[in-house]
Amino acid sequence: MVERVRQQGVSNPKVLAAMNILAREAFVDEALRMRVYDDCSLPIGQGQTLSQPYIVGRMSELLLGANIPVKRVLEIGTGSGYQAAVLAQCGCAVFTIERIGAFLDVAKARHRRLGLLNIRYLHRDGFKGWPSQAPFDGIIVTAAPPTIPDELKVQLAVGGRLIVPVGAQGGAQRLTVITRTEKDFRSQFFDAVSFVPMLPGEQS
Repeated sequence: MVERVRQQGVSNPKVLAAMNILAREAFVDEALRMRVYDDCSLPIGQGQTLSQPYIVGRMSELLLGANIPVKRVLEIGTGSGYQAAVLAQCGCAVFTIERIGAFLDVAKARHRRLGLLNIRYLHRDGFKGWPSQAPFDGIIVTAAPPTIPDELKVQLAVGGRLIVPVGAQGGAQRLTVITRTEKDFRSQFFDAVSFVPMLPGEQS
């Protein structure tokens, strides 16, 4: 899997090493483990998915490519816990938010079994971010809002990056990188992607 991700263009050594160390099958139900290394996303319940390996690697690499040291990262959408685990394995302190409480409980148990202790958790509407822990060197969003949430942008440190897929489900979505400068925000557009929609509110 990691060699395929490398061939697809991901080159950050920390990201590749993290994906090589982490057993991806630990983040899905047993029924899906035969497919866990396929180059596709996988359902994890309640209309949510585990992103394909390339997308996890690509988003992680873009996040870590900021011009400042990326030590504190906010993740919006814990899901299975895999993306947070990759970033934690890269040495980041990860603050992860999940609107579905059941997902958060399962991800936390998975992380603890793997000895990943540099992750903090919050059951909350992801559109609000985590202002009390801001600023963050990087923010990664694992679902697609129709537009970029301003409340997340302002929680970035100067020089930090927000990685977010933007667009409607079933329509044109683009992986977008927002960099905070001293004066404003700069946008860059990358891969065409397909993510589940980012939803407001909380549920158990």
